Amino acid sequence: MEFSSIEFLLCFLPLFLLLYGVTPRYMKNFVLLTGSLVFYAFGEPEYLWLLIVSVSVNYFLGLHLARGARLKGKDKKQKKKNFEYKRKILLAVAVVGNIGVLAVFKSGIGAGGLPLGISYYTFRILSYLIDVYKGEETKETSFLRLAAYIAMFPQLLSGPISRYGEVRGALYEREFSAKNIQAGLEIFTLGLVYKVLLADRLGILWREVQVTGFESISTPLAWIAAVAYSMKLYFDFNGYSLMAVGLGQMLGFSLPSNFKNPYMASSVRNFYRRWHMTLGQWFCRYVYVPLGGNRKGEWRTLFNLLCVWLLTAVWHGSTPNFLIWGMMLWFLIVMERQLGRLGMGKLFSWGILKVIPHFYLWFVIVISWMCFAITDLSQLEMYLGRMFGVTEGIRVGTGDWRKALMNYGVLLAVGGLACTPAVEKLFRKLKDRLPGMLLLIILFWICVWRLQVEGQNPFMYRDF
Repeated sequence: MEFSSIEFLLCFLPLFLLLYGVTPRYMKNFVLLTGSLVFYAFGEPEYLWLLIVSVSVNYFLGLHLARGARLKGKDKKQKKKNFEYKRKILLAVAVVGNIGVLAVFKSGIGAGGLPLGISYYTFRILSYLIDVYKGEETKETSFLRLAAYIAMFPQLLSGPISRYGEVRGALYEREFSAKNIQAGLEIFTLGLVYKVLLADRLGILWREVQVTGFESISTPLAWIAAVAYSMKLYFDFNGYSLMAVGLGQMLGFSLPSNFKNPYMASSVRNFYRRWHMTLGQWFCRYVYVPLGGNRKGEWRTLFNLLCVWLLTAVWHGSTPNFLIWGMMLWFLIVMERQLGRLGMGKLFSWGILKVIPHFYLWFVIVISWMCFAITDLSQLEMYLGRMFGVTEGIRVGTGDWRKALMNYGVLLAVGGLACTPAVEKLFRKLKDRLPGMLLLIILFWICVWRLQVEGQNPFMYRDF
């Protein structure tokens, strides 16, 4: 079941909120967990068992990973040493086990494809276990609270990847109120608009180019379609993240933000500090920093970054294009670091030269998304060749790019504007005023109408 589906918008969500609202506070976690399992079962019932087993096993692992066990009798020092050794072994087993299950399905060995949400709930589980082991989080003795955190339907399928400490307080005590429902619905509607009216519409141009064949498109159209795909991916994933945050707000949770105007960045490094921020923070906290971060010299820093981007590439998929995508981004970040060390950044810090880094960012990011989108390497080579005009086209349509601009130019312009902070600033200014609320209501029902007429398009990041 998708957030942007008639079944969710008009059936599941209203019924769930009604039941959740009349439930006593001490029962809300039970209703949340039950509703989340029902939500998951509608999407992929054959893997519901895997989610339940994963929650159950890791709950018991978490109970035995905590520090501070009371040791009685003689040889307390030796007992403490043995206890810490067992904790290390248990953590290793937990990490290897969880990553192993994820790797089996990511590699395609697991029959039936990738279970929905497994990448996201596995990372939430690992963050909880590691934080408990390090003493940064106390163990959760309530199975119900931990299960509700892991399986919570707003963030079950595609994040954000919240840490347990970010939602623990709300799992113990939270407010379900009309004010929270209104605020959550406003955020949810903005995300729905991004998904249905921007991402899905821009995706049509990308599909048309795929149907035409990469060898039969002109160089200008190749760039236009690449920009369209870049925007589609952004509005699809950002739209989902906003809907997740909005749903969390309705239920009394404050879920972390996942995007911060990434296309306003002026470097690849800064772009990925604004894009899918919870994933980036996860890799930073649990991979980059434990490896030494930037504390052990430049060469070690570059190696640590390489490890992060290799893992990021593998996390997204097992096909070679993701490795190309990850290594391209690592190389660009390394180059930016070296140029920054040479003081080159100061050249673009004044006057009209300030816009050059932004053009550079759009140029390289759009290319990188083609490496992300096209899994067949021969087709990827063809597309990049058409982008740069180094591969000869076959039966290329005369003026195909003009037709694309006529059909999608306005949509691309609106998408470009929405990539800036302007739309969200306007949203924050108007959302609690009568004209803004009326506009959001109208846009919500326009989205419902579009979904009714055209059907739903799955979220792109649900498959990672």
